Amino acid sequence: MNTRFRIAFRMLLPALAALAFGSEAAASTLNQNVSWTIDRAGTTTKYRVVAYGDSIYAGYNGSTTNAAKYSAPTVDAEYLSALWNSDIESVRRTKSGAVASDIYNNKIVAEKSYMQASSTRAVTFEMCGNDGLQARTAFKKQTGTCDYSGMNAGVNNCKTYVAAAMDYINANAYAGVKVKIISNLHYPGYNADNVQSSCKDASTGATVNLRTTFLPKLATMNYWMCEYARQKGFQCTDNFAEYMGADYDSNGDGIIDTNGLRYVSGESEASYLTRITSTLKPTIRDANAHFVSASSSYDYIQSDDTHPTYTGGTVTAGLFGGTTGSGAARYTSFTGGKSPIWNQYGHERMGWAVSTSNPSAP
Repeated sequence: MNTRFRIAFRMLLPALAALAFGSEAAASTLNQNVSWTIDRAGTTTKYRVVAYGDSIYAGYNGSTTNAAKYSAPTVDAEYLSALWNSDIESVRRTKSGAVASDIYNNKIVAEKSYMQASSTRAVTFEMCGNDGLQARTAFKKQTGTCDYSGMNAGVNNCKTYVAAAMDYINANAYAGVKVKIISNLHYPGYNADNVQSSCKDASTGATVNLRTTFLPKLATMNYWMCEYARQKGFQCTDNFAEYMGADYDSNGDGIIDTNGLRYVSGESEASYLTRITSTLKPTIRDANAHFVSASSSYDYIQSDDTHPTYTGGTVTAGLFGGTTGSGAARYTSFTGGKSPIWNQYGHERMGWAVSTSNPSAP
């Protein structure tokens, strides 16, 4: 083995070990940065979309060296390319495993230059998923009397850094940015969490259902992502509704399930939580089987029961750096604003949902 390679490999071993045991080492993170340009025929005009976030926007697929080429921000870039008849550079500055504070400090703030470029027309971000996942993991390990403080801290940290991120983007993004978007959270492991805890509630003396316990916390995070967006001039992509609700009316209330679960601009937190955790809870389904009709479904979640499914191959993103490249769009036009596979994969669905906020002109 070449001496220089052997030294370099030894330097990588701690990072590889930490990532291999990522579920146990909550602080383990992995930068997965990608710049991919949708190269549209007949134009040299290029605009930029900047996306900050964790493993969701990264297109994480379990690998430490590559990620989905068409994660949601790059799917959105295809829609923008067709809408604006221009090349679109999709810049993903992401850190898999990062909590909200890490994304805020080490991506949005530390890497603000990406959204300050004069070509930037859209800025989008997502965060808080790892705050929730880490709190959930810790709660599942509890015995004795249940302690809910970790989950409550995760919710509060989410609210703090979502608001801070919006304020910072508003103050620092290029003045010509036309749209700013936050993506909220789907519920990974919705079916798997339908079990009892090992700890017991102090008031009842009984174990608690994990899903019933976690859902209000996640719903609170999602409410404030969309509510802060309303207050601070952002658009909110409601991934919870897009992933967890069917694309037909399953309960006969006259409303397609996806539409029924969406945040309603200006509604109160109490109203939203009642709708998600009680009134429409029977319509929430695990996104491993997202029903596009009463008889047809697609799997939106990878085998890790957390990250969205994707198609279109991978790019280098991780321990060995990130890809900077370009290629023609898979689709050059969109009938009704939707690609032929808009609802068949998790990242395609999220990218389409983000695209519904795109302005008609750059």
